[in-house]
Amino acid sequence: MSSQDKVKELIKLRETARLGGGLDKIAKQHEQGKYTARERIEKLLDEGSFEEYDMFVTHRCTDFGLGDKKFLGDGVVTGRGTIDGRIVYVFSQDFTVFGGSLSETFAQKICKIMDQALKVGAPVIGINDSGGARIQEGVNSLAGYAEIFQRNIMASGVIPQISAIFGPCAGGAVYSPALTDVIIMNEQNSYMFVTGPKVTKAVTGEDISVADLGGADVHTGKSGVAHFKAESEDEGLMLIRKLLEYLPQNNLEEPPVTVNTDPIERKADELNEIIPDKSNKPYDVKDIIYRVVDNEEFLEMHRHYAKNIVVGFAKFNGMPVGIVANQPMFLAGVLDIEASRKAARFVRFCDCFNVPIVTFVDVPGFLPGSAQEHGGIISNGAKLLFAYGEATVPKITVTLRKSYGGAHDVMSSKQLRGDVNYAWPTAEIAVMGAKGAIEILEGRAMSQINDPKELAEFMALKEREYIDKFANPYVAARFGYIDDVIEPRNTRFRVIRALQTIATKKDSNPPRKHSNLPL
Repeated sequence: MSSQDKVKELIKLRETARLGGGLDKIAKQHEQGKYTARERIEKLLDEGSFEEYDMFVTHRCTDFGLGDKKFLGDGVVTGRGTIDGRIVYVFSQDFTVFGGSLSETFAQKICKIMDQALKVGAPVIGINDSGGARIQEGVNSLAGYAEIFQRNIMASGVIPQISAIFGPCAGGAVYSPALTDVIIMNEQNSYMFVTGPKVTKAVTGEDISVADLGGADVHTGKSGVAHFKAESEDEGLMLIRKLLEYLPQNNLEEPPVTVNTDPIERKADELNEIIPDKSNKPYDVKDIIYRVVDNEEFLEMHRHYAKNIVVGFAKFNGMPVGIVANQPMFLAGVLDIEASRKAARFVRFCDCFNVPIVTFVDVPGFLPGSAQEHGGIISNGAKLLFAYGEATVPKITVTLRKSYGGAHDVMSSKQLRGDVNYAWPTAEIAVMGAKGAIEILEGRAMSQINDPKELAEFMALKEREYIDKFANPYVAARFGYIDDVIEPRNTRFRVIRALQTIATKKDSNPPRKHSNLPL
């Protein structure tokens, strides 16, 4: 065979590999509203940047007729490319080949790019669309999953790992995305579950649909497993690109700073009046976030889950930050089990990758009740407390209104190594609200008053005294627990100046194998 013939053979083999399971399977994929594995990569990465690895790999199993049926690439497309000029590694499961089922060689391809990503310090992006383990390969397929899981664990906190679920992801396959930093689900046709509807019905008798068991609405709104719900694959891929704007390549680098066109000294006069006069009246904390960050751009994570706390990424003068904020619009911004877990996970994510944390506080306390206590609010609240206390990144806290009891300590207080702690004049920092405090402090005196009118007047007087003493930030400021009381409209400027000042801070934790987080 001549050199020219060999080149032609190479070209032909590449064309064959790019067809995956064949034109008919590609057509079926499109009919379901799904892109192919390679189309997804092309849309995700910078144009012309993708370099594919292991295009000619095929499976090795010969049992159950597999020896006569082989496809180049074996059901997953792997390689590297760039997003906004920055190197990323990517794998995209190909449902047109054996339903995207994972084989031994399929897993080896994924492991290869994960190993390289760790060596060079670059993010890994996994696009999942698979029917699960390739049953014909038995234990070799299961071993392949475990090899991937081990690499997910080794890469955790070292390089960003992002998972997109654009089809089925079931059984053991769900644990790889669960071990990554961010999960994005397509609301059209993606689902995740350990055990499917048929087995669920056989074992428990419960009759449930795929969507109700593990669809995007379930995992972004109820379980909290997924962080984003995308309306389409295009939106999901765009979210990946957007997310990487706030993250460094690895844990040894700083997040990418971009040119800022929003004036640092821009004042938001409306913030001076945004806090309602009545302390139990709600407002939307996101209105505050949008007004103080660069160009009103805020990438919210976990939007549909634990809505009483808000987390996400934004920029201050081009510097990426993670934002955590109590949300008075839902459950008065109280901390419960789900909110504590959600925020703790996000704080640790930011700390892993050197992203400063800005916290906006308006928290009346922890949610009371037997359901919370029996569900473990103690250990779950401790997760958030632990996350803030362990974090060594720059931490800025702005107390907007209520900051009561143990929740005050938990929300990035000065004692948890908060670097700069500001308060608005509307801040109320105390053990509890006035009514509850007076019922405890003046309980004996109140029990001796029989006249209802006199009792109401007495309580009003004592509540007023308590409010005058504690429903302001100046007591905390007097002890140095608040660094400054700031005018709300100047919050953007003060946060930016603080971030610039403490950008080079050095903080550390004691030497240890790892901490024992209250999981």
